[in-house]
Amino acid sequence: MTDQAIAGTGRNQPPRLPFPLPRLDFAVTFWREANGVQRVAMILALVLLVTALAAPLLAPFDPNAQSLMSRLRPPVGFERAKPAYLLGTDELGRDILSRCLYGLRLTFTLALCGAVIGLAIGFVLGMFSGLAGGAVDDFVMGLVDAQIAIPFTLVALLILAVFGSGLDVMILVLGLYGWEQYTRIVRGEVRKLKQMPFIEAARAAGATPWRIARRHILPNIVSPLVVQFTLSFSNIVLLESTLSFLGLGVQPPTATLGSMVGIGRDYLPTAPWIVLAPAAVILLLTFAVQILGDWLRDRADVRLRSR
Repeated sequence: MTDQAIAGTGRNQPPRLPFPLPRLDFAVTFWREANGVQRVAMILALVLLVTALAAPLLAPFDPNAQSLMSRLRPPVGFERAKPAYLLGTDELGRDILSRCLYGLRLTFTLALCGAVIGLAIGFVLGMFSGLAGGAVDDFVMGLVDAQIAIPFTLVALLILAVFGSGLDVMILVLGLYGWEQYTRIVRGEVRKLKQMPFIEAARAAGATPWRIARRHILPNIVSPLVVQFTLSFSNIVLLESTLSFLGLGVQPPTATLGSMVGIGRDYLPTAPWIVLAPAAVILLLTFAVQILGDWLRDRADVRLRSR
């Protein structure tokens, strides 16, 4: 082949990137299999996530900046409204929109950290319980039964009353929520998988318990864990909002969605927008995550998918 032919062939080939592009096949598949409500939940969850990440760029004001001359201004479209304050102002003249954006970001961060901690605790305990069995299994399941028997809201109130309501304590409290669900899922899956022929073959080949757990058990329990993580996330959002509403969450002037609702309840008859705006964000966030969690649970359940 001549040099001209080689050069011509090279011009017809697209340039190669130094890194592979991420595949979006799974996203396309999810979108095609979802119904109308689930697609709305996907879009809503994505919008809320991007909004939370870009809160410093989207917020028109400092969320803690006070302007007493502009206090209790209604949203745009009502009498006495100021165009600069799209969703109005609170009792101290702080912009509701800015505080909702930053509150969404902090609430999202707290819920994500709490869900990750609960997943880690539940996974470790469930793995040890399922693999070890015997006295270890009895002890872990006793902890699970105790956690289920005691209302967690009371436990959270006790911890916050004793150790304070700092951000680190709040993350710890939220992380202790729901770990028993992960433990029960992991333990049940491990006990079921232990009886499978491929696990027996790996054990007969001399594989260590750690290798069996990492190479053979973990890939088979990822799906139910992801589903439980999604469902727990929305519950943690509601728990954080409840604690902040009661005044035991993140303390002012830091804004969370629950604390905004808690502070604004005293002004509900005269300035309902102080409560309605953050409450609407909480409703949208929990709706989107709950719908996606239910859908993932249905997709992971073989019996439901076969119908």
